[in-house]
Amino acid sequence: MTIRVVLADDQPLVRSGLRVLMADQPDLQVVGEAATGDEAVRLVEDVDPDIVVMDIRMPGTDGIEATRRITAGPAAARVLILTTFDEDDHVYGALRAGASGFVVKDMALDDILAAIRVVASGDALIAPGVTRRLIADFAGRPTAAAQRPARALDGITEREREVLTLIGRGRSNTEIAEDLFITVATAKSHVSRLITKLGARDRVQLVITAYEAGLVTPY
Repeated sequence: MTIRVVLADDQPLVRSGLRVLMADQPDLQVVGEAATGDEAVRLVEDVDPDIVVMDIRMPGTDGIEATRRITAGPAAARVLILTTFDEDDHVYGALRAGASGFVVKDMALDDILAAIRVVASGDALIAPGVTRRLIADFAGRPTAAAQRPARALDGITEREREVLTLIGRGRSNTEIAEDLFITVATAKSHVSRLITKLGARDRVQLVITAYEAGLVTPY
């Protein structure tokens, strides 16, 4: 099955590089390019892609606002943020806007392609380096201790504890399945049960819970 991709970046050289990179991938097809957030939103409505690879800093409507409009609209496109800027504020803004993944441009090209496939498949992905910054930022907040649940891991199984540890390390569902020798569907089920049992809003809150429980530490 071909994954239909829209590239949104204000730098033509970046778009060209990504387009050339994907041209050699039989399962990836670039169906449109945008240089601004507004163009990206209109293009999604016109070509109905599976995924938008979105930069954050663009003239006019930035990538975060464009992501918010795309994910709130009728299109089924998912958004992967790909940017040079990996400061925490951008991570939080992108995730709040509905992005399904966040990777940085200095990652290996194969890792960027893998991230596109992971997010297009319906999974969520945050680059491990970004996950570490999220945890470190949370650890430094004066309200962190007050927010810590008294019995964060009550009621979860040993297998779910293993899954939570891997989530805290930034692993995708596919990578969790490979690490634990289980199917991707089983990994997804474990993640869903963890969100329910721990009262988490999303995968990012599971990362914080893993830190709070001491399963992972900032490094």
